[in-house]
Amino acid sequence: MFETLSLLTLQHYWWIIISLLASFLVFLMFVQGGQTLIYTLGKTEPERTIIVNTLGRKWEFTFTTLVTFGGAFFASFPLFYSTSFGGAYWVWMVILFSFVIQAVAYEFRTKPNNFLGQRTFEIFLFINGALGTILIGAVVSTFFTGSEFSVNKLNLTDIVSPVISRWEGPAHGMEVVLNWRNVDLGLAIFFLARVLGILYILNSVDHEAIARRSHKQLWVNAIPFLVFFLAYVIALMLSKGFAVAPAAGKIFMEPFKYWHNLMEMPVVAILFVMGVLLVLFGIFQPLLNFKACCSKGIWYAGPGTVLTVFSLFLLAGFNHTAYYPSTYDLQSSLTIMNSSSSHYTLTAMSYVSLLVPFVLAYIVYAWRSINRKKITEEEMEEGGGHTY
Repeated sequence: MFETLSLLTLQHYWWIIISLLASFLVFLMFVQGGQTLIYTLGKTEPERTIIVNTLGRKWEFTFTTLVTFGGAFFASFPLFYSTSFGGAYWVWMVILFSFVIQAVAYEFRTKPNNFLGQRTFEIFLFINGALGTILIGAVVSTFFTGSEFSVNKLNLTDIVSPVISRWEGPAHGMEVVLNWRNVDLGLAIFFLARVLGILYILNSVDHEAIARRSHKQLWVNAIPFLVFFLAYVIALMLSKGFAVAPAAGKIFMEPFKYWHNLMEMPVVAILFVMGVLLVLFGIFQPLLNFKACCSKGIWYAGPGTVLTVFSLFLLAGFNHTAYYPSTYDLQSSLTIMNSSSSHYTLTAMSYVSLLVPFVLAYIVYAWRSINRKKITEEEMEEGGGHTY
């Protein structure tokens, strides 16, 4: 079946897979967002235990999706993997470190003889929630703003240093925080994760005091999210983009490139608008209706987040666009055509991708099983199961 598809079709197919994984990752970062609110929503030790445990039931989904996203990118577009992960290693190391201490925190927070104390591990969770979201958002923004690297495939003939891509900036990735647009998207993802975390807690926790504080914090975090996100989208649509000449494959700067992509791909535009509207509805439903159905916002904002991020990734990679632009050397910019694996590799991987619906079905089943009953303070006090 996949053998009959052209290389270009397979490249587009795998960019769709990558975009889906990225969109699910951003949605699942509600765990990180909730971790930054442990002390804001929980004023007593039992309340904080409730919040940590409701988030702890889902933290592995985020971690697994991040690893899957990285693995899929490595297999389908290896030149991006070697360029970004091999060159911008400092920013990726910080992100990885934040996820490592998250795993350690959930594992050891309530262990007997915990000489560091619970508060230390709760600080670890906050660090993961802040650094993980802001830096991942900033890195994703470089798909539109560009990074300082060069690519020369002739370097393979260099016996001393046969490296195709080289990072030309001295900060090796940390320079992402020096671009206001990257920081803007990072903060938008940070506040979005907090909003999603609040909506998830409202849906999963049966505790009046936590619910009351959650409604208040929803206003506090929804407003900056909307401001940062709107500013980023406006700047993106008005900016020059990294276009690819179809015939020659040359990269050039095109005014309003991403606006043109949105208009020339109406399906993507529809998905983007639907995603934004769902996120807004998910936010404002509990805000405007305190009692009735106030805990269902996550089921609108979650799919809305997936559709919005999915659309943005398609804008970055489709319609003759360089998805990983180089600001050092324009012609070194990566496209889905010049950075993918071979036809054989993409074909073999495509058969493996047929298992994705079954994996998603298992995640839905596990999610429903875990969330069948809301967490209460009485449940945490009684114990009888694993407690984070």
